[in-house]
Amino acid sequence: MGYKKILIAVDNSICSEKAAKIGYDTAKNYDAEVALLNIVEPAPAATTPDFTLAPVFLEVYDNSEENSHVLLKEIENKYGKGIKTTYFSVLDTASHGILQQAEDWGADLIVMGTHGRGGLYRFLVGSVAVHVARKSACPVLIVPTKAEV
Repeated sequence: MGYKKILIAVDNSICSEKAAKIGYDTAKNYDAEVALLNIVEPAPAATTPDFTLAPVFLEVYDNSEENSHVLLKEIENKYGKGIKTTYFSVLDTASHGILQQAEDWGADLIVMGTHGRGGLYRFLVGSVAVHVARKSACPVLIVPTKAEV
């Protein structure tokens, strides 16, 4: 089985940088194209007394989207080496955004890192990587924080 479309989910962390390297290496091996995805998680809605969104929320989103594009470009420059790359910055929750974008783009493989949190934190918040792996229609390659790349 070959992969033609590899979605790499990244954030600004060491584990996602490792995932990006492995994702691009995999794309090179399969002559696949890559989509880099960064999820911009919505900030809690701040409202004015008349229940409209506060302008500060919109400004925070604009800055997050701009930072997201900068992050994606940096990752492509570091690991892309001529591989066709598409960028996606999506305002959504992490697991839903990854699953939805993989489906919309037609990904054959999702590559993502895991922070490796456990215990009470994982119980209360859950693991994005585990949720994506359970719900995804395509294979998911989870790169652990401790991976040597």
